[in-house]
Amino acid sequence: MKPGNNSREAQLQAINRLLDIMDDLRAQCPWDKKQTFESLRQLTIEETYELGDAILDQDLDEIKKELGDLLLHIVFYAKLGSEEKKFDIADVAQAISEKLIVRHPHIYGDVSVENAEDVKQNWEQIKLKEGKKSVLEGVPKSLPALVKATRLQEKVAGVGFEWEKMEQVWDKVKEELAEFQEEVANGNQKRMESEFGDVLFALVNYARFNQISPENALENTNKKFINRFQMMEDEIRKEGKSMPDLSLDTLETYWVKAKKVFR
Repeated sequence: MKPGNNSREAQLQAINRLLDIMDDLRAQCPWDKKQTFESLRQLTIEETYELGDAILDQDLDEIKKELGDLLLHIVFYAKLGSEEKKFDIADVAQAISEKLIVRHPHIYGDVSVENAEDVKQNWEQIKLKEGKKSVLEGVPKSLPALVKATRLQEKVAGVGFEWEKMEQVWDKVKEELAEFQEEVANGNQKRMESEFGDVLFALVNYARFNQISPENALENTNKKFINRFQMMEDEIRKEGKSMPDLSLDTLETYWVKAKKVFR
């Protein structure tokens, strides 16, 4: 059978094989025997970022590999939980299954929805009914600021705290830009930083209204800049020159050439 077209039985067999391997590693491997929830935490974060890189690169083979690494971590955490007699992989799967059923009443109940936005609003309202005091409780404190801003806005939009028109969102961007420029003119560093944060937050909101991921957009621009700049460095090095010795106008010429290659 071709990859990606395995039967449900084959899929379950593969998961069962991974669980058996995890048992062996935990019992016999000196490194695996030493690991704890805390020691694995940073490694899990790194694996998540590596998956993110593969997704931005649209490298399906690498996505598959990184998903495997993350799946290993999930199985590892479940193994640690079972050793402490708190939970195992079945409990993990059952818990998420139950949550998905409860939060999709339009599939497993009698609620009607018209679009994906209705689903998101139902999701947040159901979470509040489950006992959460704030819709913002589910946003991790350690998220990167740009991702956190997006998630905060998505969360509050889910309970109706949302602009009605895109024009209103853009007006807010312009308002925040004007306030930032005012503080730049005043030379108040602390206020400049505060207002610049407001500008970024407003831009994130405008991106969200346009179905743009600010995190993905900025990271793609970072990658584009890296490619262009490194090409500049290569060209200058090939010509036996040193970048610090060149004028800005000359560097701009190299930059324009690089832009034509990496658009």
